[in-house]
Amino acid sequence: MKVVLVNGSPRAKGCTYTALTEVEKVLQQNGIKTEIFQVGAKAVQGCIACGKCLKTGKCIVDDIVNEFLSKVPETDGFVFGSPVHYAAASGALTSFMDRAFYGKARLYKGKLGAAVVSCRRGGASAAFDQINKYFTICQMPIVSSQYWNMVHGNTPEEVMRDEEGMQTMRTLGNNMAWLLKCIKAGQEKGITIPKGEPPIKTNFIR
Repeated sequence: MKVVLVNGSPRAKGCTYTALTEVEKVLQQNGIKTEIFQVGAKAVQGCIACGKCLKTGKCIVDDIVNEFLSKVPETDGFVFGSPVHYAAASGALTSFMDRAFYGKARLYKGKLGAAVVSCRRGGASAAFDQINKYFTICQMPIVSSQYWNMVHGNTPEEVMRDEEGMQTMRTLGNNMAWLLKCIKAGQEKGITIPKGEPPIKTNFIR
């Protein structure tokens, strides 16, 4: 079992990283393989709606998004972390997730998803909701914690002093590990993901 934790902050080892590593530590203690995937400080192009990925499964812009997509088939759970920018996820992570998820719901169905956000003061719940919407449209079970998955602080040191926030990260890690083990146990007994119906798309204007 493996979880990829995506750091959507331009700072490789800042506040968001501090939160993600607390989740990662607990996952590893539970025997789960992990990888932190850094989106980085370079610009991430937004989706241009060309539709090419619907046929190839890869984005026509061959960058870090395709590197991430190559990891998805062998990954069982994802944690997407972001700093809060204007009560939303970072622009880089938003562009990244738009392209990583668009037309690729089949890659994520049944895999676990969790959002983690880091802010100095406010806007965390709005950014948290934004990231979770990617999971719900792809039939991904969302992993929760004892509170919304957020930490507060302006530096990694301040984040580590957010005792409730760090405990929330540890609880998230334990809950994700537990759910992964439950899914694996079910699969061993022959319980499979529902096939579902062919999608029906209804436009509002006729």
